[in-house]
Amino acid sequence: MDGIGELGALSALLAGISLSAAAGLRVFLPVLALGLASRFGMLELGEQFAWLASDPLLLVVGIAALLEIGGYYIPLVDNLLDTLATPAAIGGGTVIVASLLPEMHGLLQWSSAALLGGGAAGIVQGTTVAARSVSTASTGGVGNPLVATAETGGSLIAIVLALLIPVVFGVLVIVALAWLAVRLVRWLRRRRAHQAVHQRR
Repeated sequence: MDGIGELGALSALLAGISLSAAAGLRVFLPVLALGLASRFGMLELGEQFAWLASDPLLLVVGIAALLEIGGYYIPLVDNLLDTLATPAAIGGGTVIVASLLPEMHGLLQWSSAALLGGGAAGIVQGTTVAARSVSTASTGGVGNPLVATAETGGSLIAIVLALLIPVVFGVLVIVALAWLAVRLVRWLRRRRAHQAVHQRR
């Protein structure tokens, strides 16, 4: 088991990318896990991010996580949450990675975090939006609770693996993100082409 404390900066960075990817499935669960992991000594956050492990934040994020999970089981609300979750997931992923990066110049730290963490969260979130869109169109929304359950379960599994085997899982996540990015671009192109055909009619 390649624990985070044993491999230092690389391990923490890969854990951050994996947690950011999990934020693309559920925004608040990985932030909650990050704070708890710091509280119990599993992860070391930068000094300026100590607030992520504070009692008030953990309470607020915990409540937000429960509301988010429940909201995805309510028709129409789930699609609204997708709209709100996209920028929130990118922001959450950025903060997660920034909190685990070694001390560096502020601009470099945040730009790296936006690329690695925000990018990972954005790719996964875009994929979930596409999955829910297909489910809504093909099942009239009846299949959306199954999608929601898979997303929550996937986020929880990713969080656990990110903390227990950060290097191994982090490498797998990076490979999966590259594959998802290609699939997402293809889906967007097909969707735009389909819309263009309808507009011509």
